[in-house]
Amino acid sequence: MKCAHTITRAVLLLVLVIGAGCGSVGNPADIQAFAKPDVVDVTAENYILQPPDVIEVHCSKVPEIHLQEQFIRPDGKISFEALGEMQAAGKTIGQLSDELEKKVSDLYKLVDENPIDVRVTISRSKLFYVEGQVYVPGAKIFSGRDTVYTAISEAKTNPMAWEQKTRVIRPSRDPNVEPKIFIVDFRKMMCEGDLSKDVLLQEGDIIYVPATFLARIGMVVEEFARPVGRAFSTVNVVTGPPSYR
Repeated sequence: MKCAHTITRAVLLLVLVIGAGCGSVGNPADIQAFAKPDVVDVTAENYILQPPDVIEVHCSKVPEIHLQEQFIRPDGKISFEALGEMQAAGKTIGQLSDELEKKVSDLYKLVDENPIDVRVTISRSKLFYVEGQVYVPGAKIFSGRDTVYTAISEAKTNPMAWEQKTRVIRPSRDPNVEPKIFIVDFRKMMCEGDLSKDVLLQEGDIIYVPATFLARIGMVVEEFARPVGRAFSTVNVVTGPPSYR
């Protein structure tokens, strides 16, 4: 009786997993919220500095700051021995360069048109995510030119991946705004070169590669079988083989 109840429970779990999948199947129209890489020009002028980005200052006329690498602290500031502290977080590279120029002009006479050049050497503050059936899941450094195809290619799908049902998600922190979700066929991208849905990712976007129908069944069976196997293993350890001394 107990065995029949256990089998029935396992079957119900399988049905629920197969039917549930991973929530919403997406809305094809949601792709309109994503820009195509060939129509968007992402430049450093639009990059907003945040902790823990690292910048480097180029100003050959001012040796005190020339080639200094600055880590943007958790409080959003950077500091120079000669110039003191200044706020960097929340500013573009151009804005920070202008503020540095004003501070430096109090100490030096700068004659060039653009005497100070600030460069982002390490971008760490902006991330997107690839989850699900990939070998390298988790947070990825956002470069500004990441696309669905490049992101999945770098994360590398595993044999359990349902590549044809890959979800691209733009989350929403506003309770009045629905997240944008659409389905992309990564296998078609890879095998046929169909890049019509190869959109440009934004900071915070999520790519989710689900498991196939059979892989989901296997995962549920494994989850069910693992405690049963442990139980039998415990029985063998407790009872042990008979002694013939």
